[in-house]
Amino acid sequence: MEKSLDKLMEDLMKTPGINGVLCSDEQGLCLGAKGVAVGQPAGVISRMAHQAEQIHPDSGTSPVIVVESEVGNVLIKNHDGITLAIFKSPV
Repeated sequence: MEKSLDKLMEDLMKTPGINGVLCSDEQGLCLGAKGVAVGQPAGVISRMAHQAEQIHPDSGTSPVIVVESEVGNVLIKNHDGITLAIFKSPV
């Protein structure tokens, strides 16, 4: 799994506008980080994704959280026990 996760993160980093990727498990343990995501609080990001699922618990899918700021956006989503955060440059 480590090699496939690392490959996924490398592929995402090649996408124009993406300058960081972070993956964490259900407990918030960082499974990997690239670019500006290195050193970001994986536990906080994972917890945000879990909390957002409580807004519509019967939806059957995990929501995508978008955190916007002047320095860029962070897209966060939970899927199959893995939280993915994609850091994007400002448009």
